[in-house]
Amino acid sequence: MRIEDDKRNVYLIGLMGAGKTTIGKALAKRLGYRFVDSDHEIEARTGVSLPTIFEIEGEDGFRRREAQVIAELASRNAHVVATGGGAVLRPENRQSLEASGFVIYLDVPLPTLYERTRHDKKRPLLQVSDPRRKLRELHAERDPLYRDIADLIVSGSRITVQSVLHLLIKELGEPWKR
Repeated sequence: MRIEDDKRNVYLIGLMGAGKTTIGKALAKRLGYRFVDSDHEIEARTGVSLPTIFEIEGEDGFRRREAQVIAELASRNAHVVATGGGAVLRPENRQSLEASGFVIYLDVPLPTLYERTRHDKKRPLLQVSDPRRKLRELHAERDPLYRDIADLIVSGSRITVQSVLHLLIKELGEPWKR
């Protein structure tokens, strides 16, 4: 598949702290695509933070909102989308991502994810007594789903835009060079 031909979206998936937003912004700039972070989009639409949504509506309420945003983003073209870590939990989200773009799984080791997220109070699922264990549980649940829909898996603790671009060029061909 060549995304360049039809300007399909590029989706970044992975656990919280994997670098989806950071990599996504730089990748979008390099490709000349627009960047959207699905979590930030939800916050912008609701006018409240994710922890507030979780507090008021619970995780299920948040996931319903997330599914609406993912479906809308999937109808667009030429976007790099950083999805929330749990976006893959709903089958309709996985279907939307697979059908509308190229999916890249940023597979970062758990110790690195813990270091990146341990002081972040904006991650509702990690506001527990043992965040390391919670990350392990999330990884065990989500890793098979990430792998199932990924067109490309980028692994390591030091994933960079250059490494993602290099793998995209290798996977999809020369049009990705800019």
